[in-house]
Amino acid sequence: MGCYGLSLQSIWGKEGGLLLAIFVCLFTFSCGRELKVEHKHVDNHATAYNHTLATILVEYASAVYMSDLTQLFTWTCPRCSGLTAGFEIIELLVDVEHCLQSFVGVSKDLNAVVIAFRGTQEHSIQNWIEDLYWKQLDIDYPGMADAMVHHGFYSAYHNTTIRPGVLNAVESARKYYGDLNIMVTGHSMGGAMAAFCGLDLVVNTEAKNVQVMTFGQPRVGNAAFASYYSQLVPNTIRVTNEHDIVPHLPPYYRYFPQKTYHHFSREVWVHNIGVGSLVYEVEEVCDGSGEDPTCSRSVAGNSITDHLVYFGVELMCETWRSCGIVMDSLAKEYGKNGCQRKYCFLQRFYSENENRYKHWWRSNVEFRIWALLQGGGEIPLVNSSPINLS
Repeated sequence: MGCYGLSLQSIWGKEGGLLLAIFVCLFTFSCGRELKVEHKHVDNHATAYNHTLATILVEYASAVYMSDLTQLFTWTCPRCSGLTAGFEIIELLVDVEHCLQSFVGVSKDLNAVVIAFRGTQEHSIQNWIEDLYWKQLDIDYPGMADAMVHHGFYSAYHNTTIRPGVLNAVESARKYYGDLNIMVTGHSMGGAMAAFCGLDLVVNTEAKNVQVMTFGQPRVGNAAFASYYSQLVPNTIRVTNEHDIVPHLPPYYRYFPQKTYHHFSREVWVHNIGVGSLVYEVEEVCDGSGEDPTCSRSVAGNSITDHLVYFGVELMCETWRSCGIVMDSLAKEYGKNGCQRKYCFLQRFYSENENRYKHWWRSNVEFRIWALLQGGGEIPLVNSSPINLS
């Protein structure tokens, strides 16, 4: 054995460099420089992951963070171009009391209604993340035996002004554009809201063509809820990124699977593999459990940086600040003070006579705001009265 060991060392000493060079060449030719997508344990009925669709929807999830509502509604904001160019917003909703924002619109390229929810907009995202450690499963999800969720996640969608606005906009869009697919997206807390919205559309509006794709979404319910959700909204993808901390929260305790938070399927884990200069980005389609131990759960969830950028797209507000909106860059003094108490929203109302949408501002807050829309003059808004901007 001693001689055999010395022989191996001798061979490696003489030929090791050549063997290593051959191995590197084979690795390079077999992997190439293209992005890799790994599939494992994929059920036949599971939704197929589409990389191109993910790169489109992440831009919508980014745009909904914009605070200039005029730019957002007219789709002229700095994040309103690229793969989402030509998008038409039907309704833009802002619930400032609860620090929430969402929009509903139509993408002709996707032939779909797109719904996007904004993630948290707090002074410090770190404080919000720390709070996730302590969220308890404290309410039963209606109509689902043993299904429990956290009231904060549930209420953000169901018990605010966001839900009725979203459902009305979806109904209007489908009325005038036909039976389009519905794609729901969001990042972080917005991903949790997107999940509840997708489930709501399936259960309560009987929509048959709902697809949900979230980015950096936290866990929202227990295993029973995850099971119900996966059955009712099977066309769902949760994209996670590297060591992003938020998908690891609230914590999952594998020794108490029925008593703890549990992700629904299907996760796609975006991460890098390789060493040195041979590093490749892989989009790994995980198993149907929702808690695949070989995907993002296989690494420490300890990065806020990985939470804020997906596919090279920033998913955050322009600046971390208290909740508020800007109606127009030329009227910031109004926007910063406007809509601070309750909510406001901007709608497109369809004119059947003229066969086109008209632009209206509407609000329930008693104050005066000015907005410049489509190059027009200053448009006053007073005491909830709709103002025709056409």
